[in-house]
Amino acid sequence: MTADFLPYGRQSIGEDDIAAVAAVLRGDWLTTGPAVGRFEAALAAKVGSRFGASCSSGTAALHLAALALGLGPGDSVVVPTMTFLATANAVRYVGAEVVFADVDSESGLMTAETLDAALKRSAKPAAIFPVHLNGQCADMRALGAIAVRGGLKVVEDAAHALGAANGSPGQQSPVGGCDNSDMAIFSFHPVKTIAMGEGGAVTTNEPGLYERVTRLRNHGMVRDEKRTENPDLAFDANGSLNPWYYEMPEPGFNYRASDIHCALGLSQLGKLDSFVARRRELAARYDAALARLAPIVRPIARVPYCTPAWHLYVALIDFAAAGITRAKLMARLQAKGIGTQVHYIPVHLQPYYRKRYGDLDLPGARAYYERVLSLPLFPAMADADVDRVVAALEDSLEELS
Repeated sequence: MTADFLPYGRQSIGEDDIAAVAAVLRGDWLTTGPAVGRFEAALAAKVGSRFGASCSSGTAALHLAALALGLGPGDSVVVPTMTFLATANAVRYVGAEVVFADVDSESGLMTAETLDAALKRSAKPAAIFPVHLNGQCADMRALGAIAVRGGLKVVEDAAHALGAANGSPGQQSPVGGCDNSDMAIFSFHPVKTIAMGEGGAVTTNEPGLYERVTRLRNHGMVRDEKRTENPDLAFDANGSLNPWYYEMPEPGFNYRASDIHCALGLSQLGKLDSFVARRRELAARYDAALARLAPIVRPIARVPYCTPAWHLYVALIDFAAAGITRAKLMARLQAKGIGTQVHYIPVHLQPYYRKRYGDLDLPGARAYYERVLSLPLFPAMADADVDRVVAALEDSLEELS
């Protein structure tokens, strides 16, 4: 791979993954079949939650979580501005208002302090949606304690953090176990820790939330004789439920994941530990190699309450001190076969949200955004690939002098 172009992220698909998908294609189920249930059970067991519900994407998972909590017009939800668009958009999908929280300028994470500041600007806070950015955790114990005091619901956006653990050493729990939240959501987009092509999931320990998520992902349909509201249609003359009968107490969506996707997800889940371990090894090699470029280039800050599962390797670069714009540096790296990306533009700066909420002063997010650059990171990379990226970065900066 050393001579090839290195993108910032890439799926790792093996013959075992291909065989798992092929087995479904040769079987009787393509949509919602036994592979869905097996994947959901395996995911819940892996993260330590009572329930896992698959769906069509991480965005769908966020929308389902907001629906399951009953969020709607009149409610407000605190979302860190340093995230992908979907975290905030899911709040708007249900008609609730977004209150953007600032983030730590070194890690990009929402903190207890930035959450408190956002809550003071919130008219009717109902929930918080913390984001575990880059594979590193927000401090869920601190954020969860604030939520408990305020009577707020909590949904962890863990799209970057499958395989990470939260808490102090010796007291850590897997992200997705929902120890300090009502639900957690995951994404299985190809560049995430495991891939389903497209796919997502919601984990929870609450039976009622699980029931709502699974119902709303399937058009809102129920087939439960104990919950029928139209007995004249539901039952035959002998009082038995008609075998074709279903009801829709409220509209839902077609957010189901297929057996094809879940077969791939289940195969990938079996390799999660090795994927995460390799990502950590590569991140450690980056850390060591970038030391010679400090203080112009350095890793994002590491937080003490998390064992990360690095989804992205993000460097902080002082572009002004280096005498180069981010766009020019990215172009130079591209010419050397190195792909990079920026994660993310603060969501409060997007035109839709600026028009809705005005210009917000969130200096931590602005400082973080102005310096970040995501470098290539995926399990199939060799150690030499990391060395190549850092050498190309060093050469690109030295070309200025």
